[in-house]
Amino acid sequence: MNRILVTGGAGFLGSHLCDRLVAAGHDVLCVDNFFTGAKRNVAHLLGRADFELMRHDVTFPLYVEVDRIFNLACPASPVHYQHDPVQTTKTSVHGAINMLGLAKRLRARILQASTSEVYGDPEVHPQREEYWGRVNPIGFRSCYDEGKRCAETLFFDYHRQHDLDIKVVRIFNTYGPRMHPNDGRVVSNFIVQALKGEDITLYGDGTQTRSFCYVDDLVEAMLRMMDTRRGFTGPVNIGNPVEFTMIELAELVLRLVGGASRIVHRPLPADDPRQRQPDIALAREELGWQPRVALEDGLKETIAYFRRLFAEGHAA
Repeated sequence: MNRILVTGGAGFLGSHLCDRLVAAGHDVLCVDNFFTGAKRNVAHLLGRADFELMRHDVTFPLYVEVDRIFNLACPASPVHYQHDPVQTTKTSVHGAINMLGLAKRLRARILQASTSEVYGDPEVHPQREEYWGRVNPIGFRSCYDEGKRCAETLFFDYHRQHDLDIKVVRIFNTYGPRMHPNDGRVVSNFIVQALKGEDITLYGDGTQTRSFCYVDDLVEAMLRMMDTRRGFTGPVNIGNPVEFTMIELAELVLRLVGGASRIVHRPLPADDPRQRQPDIALAREELGWQPRVALEDGLKETIAYFRRLFAEGHAA
């Protein structure tokens, strides 16, 4: 059993990670400022002796005693991270500094949840970990993209300078139950619009591609990465290498939800990548991992979750 800190633990990914850690017998401290996280995501864990929920913002130091740290704290959708871009950068950079400082004091192993956004609008396809990326440093998305890139820099400098035991994963598009209904991400957008009977908003011509990884697969990869040998730092791409166009996704959601929604096109947002697909050869080799949940099966679970959310009055 380990004492494990999960920052951003009441969010979409963090809450699923907390579930797995508690189920494995660990003592979990979930920290969240509830900007995008929700207490309902971890409500079923409250009252357990092996789970603690703390309201805290990682841009401020945290003094606790733990063995391992999963650093997931940061809004991850454009709607949320562009709401307060300065705070987004602070969350990535100051948050990394504070969590790395804590790990250094405790000599704890720490994992950084980085992102495929470090590759920007890539010129290399699919993206391998050795690719340095093509990121606009002054664009509307740069608060998140460059914040996460700087966080990776800090992790590797702490590793080189202080021999800190670090792990870095680069997360590609992930979906599943507990996604925020108004996060602006394509999967939740399409599902919510279809459930409301609204037009499905498709940005651009719909030929841009994404790769979608179900949340259970993603969490499994993070757990395996945390348990790898000391000295294996990553970064490791975590995602589903099967590509789908946005029009294919919209049509699949419409078929699964039903109803009379129509697909309408809108202009493509600035700096929106045309292609995004992970090369997961390293994850297969080092983690023995690859995604197992097919998109249609994962979407059925996600749609069922949003139906329940609407029925309970939690989604506007």
